[in-house]
Amino acid sequence: MLAPSPREPASARLASTGEPASARPASTGEPASARLASTGEPAPARPASTGGPEFHAPRSASARATRRAKRRRRASGSRLFRYDRGLGTRFVAGADEAGRGCLAGPLVAAAVLFDYEALKLADLRSLSALNDSKQHTAEGREALYPRVLRAATCVAITSRCVRGIDERGLHKTNLAALSDVLGRVGREGCLCLSDGFPVPPTGFEQRPVVGGDATSAAIAAASVIAKVTRDRFMHRMEARYPGWEFSAHVGYSTPEHRAAIERLGVSPLHRMSFASIAYQQLAL
Repeated sequence: MLAPSPREPASARLASTGEPASARPASTGEPASARLASTGEPAPARPASTGGPEFHAPRSASARATRRAKRRRRASGSRLFRYDRGLGTRFVAGADEAGRGCLAGPLVAAAVLFDYEALKLADLRSLSALNDSKQHTAEGREALYPRVLRAATCVAITSRCVRGIDERGLHKTNLAALSDVLGRVGREGCLCLSDGFPVPPTGFEQRPVVGGDATSAAIAAASVIAKVTRDRFMHRMEARYPGWEFSAHVGYSTPEHRAAIERLGVSPLHRMSFASIAYQQLAL
């Protein structure tokens, strides 16, 4: 009988590897695939660290789609900030409104000014999901709201009441509100961006951007501020005007809202000018 190697007894090898020496195949210099071909037997499975075989659950198509959507949301902010930086100016202001197409409630406009020499990397990371407010859930907008306030150099918000909209008309009211908030956040050398429409003079360089809330970080940030501000107001109006369910539809023309108007009539929050056709269809 041959004696064990004097360098390391078999018992020592067993203690160091956790398996008997006979179970450890001698090194042949061949990859496992080559040994499989030559022996016709699969290479022994490598145990997982837990002592059992590894198991990878199959990735469903819905899970992959969810991950892709999350990556797109995280990338949207970078794309919007790149657009603003490409404008070549230190101060970029953007304005947008919420509630333009509603049957009830005010029109709210907001403007956000970013100082691109003062923005920190932490600010950009916190706004990596920034996008048009309509692309976010209510929870997503609420999460972005304080982040915009922290990152922005200046924010302005204005509200135009229902009676003012009815008297002056929606379009004029909207443009005047956007011009107002841009004028309040503007600085010397600032470029003021509006979503879609040219606005009345603000005293600063101005530029309309078609699809601006999905193009410019400043406009997208303003859209979030305007939307969250208006939604919060409409939620509070639920208690003052019960029955119309303002907290559910925040004034937009939904089947539930139209049914409430048929049942209860109009409230002091309802607009009677631009939406008069909708009210006629409801036989009011």
